[in-house]
Amino acid sequence: MTSTQTTPLRYLKGHGTENDFVIVPDAENEIDLPPALVARLCDRRAGLGGDGVLHVVRSAAHPDARAMADEAEWFMDYRNADGSVAEMCGNGVRVFARYLEHAGHVTAGEVAVATRGGVKRVHLDKDGSVTVSMGRAVLPAEGVTVAVDGRSWPARNVNMGNPHAVAFVEDLAHAGNLYDEPPYEPASVYPDGVNIEFVADRGPRHVAMRVHERGAAETRSCGTGACAVAVAAARRDGADPAETGAPVTYTVDVLGGTLVITEHPDGEVEMTGPAVIVAEGTLEPSWLAQD
Repeated sequence: MTSTQTTPLRYLKGHGTENDFVIVPDAENEIDLPPALVARLCDRRAGLGGDGVLHVVRSAAHPDARAMADEAEWFMDYRNADGSVAEMCGNGVRVFARYLEHAGHVTAGEVAVATRGGVKRVHLDKDGSVTVSMGRAVLPAEGVTVAVDGRSWPARNVNMGNPHAVAFVEDLAHAGNLYDEPPYEPASVYPDGVNIEFVADRGPRHVAMRVHERGAAETRSCGTGACAVAVAAARRDGADPAETGAPVTYTVDVLGGTLVITEHPDGEVEMTGPAVIVAEGTLEPSWLAQD
């Protein structure tokens, strides 16, 4: 790969329920994106600002995705705002698919996207919404206790290709500022860190959430987190589609909008929500060359 520090870098900006991303098109995987550069791109004062970077690469050109190239032409090489690599990002997949349509790589309809959490099936709906098949939730038996400002709650362990701890609270304000990661025990349950969701009920099969995302602090939305929340809420409410044979749908309010999550009897979890491209441009080499 070549360095981005001597040549202009093309970018786009997009968001899904205000979970926002810097998009870096790089079909042949020729751009070097070290963690420090990713963090600078996502800096909201000195950079472009974003909760993460969507590095757009052909699957065949990336060592992490070559095995998926026969199923999905494009790989979402996702990076958190601090530069760390992440397995999956649900809102990011929707925005990634919207970019592929924007760039003329795909048309409306079904699209396959390779991620480190596996191949995700995406449907670009004519009404502008995007539906993603997020895979099956895994519910490990061991959970944690999350604590904030003297309060503590048990948190359900849900894995959606990345780890989540889901805590049900009476008031979302109880989550505190969520700038720092809320402490949890035992820490050994999540050796690589965790996304922590705080959830309050809003009505029948309708909840609201706030989230501290691993590597990004509090974000306006988290797609995998909304899926984890819906599955955890369903089990709490005594609903399991695998047992009843009927799908279960929850509306999940996030700070940046609303997502609709459906869990099907075969375990597949679908997420529907908006995805928007808002800008595109070029970063100057002089900015890229700064330490």
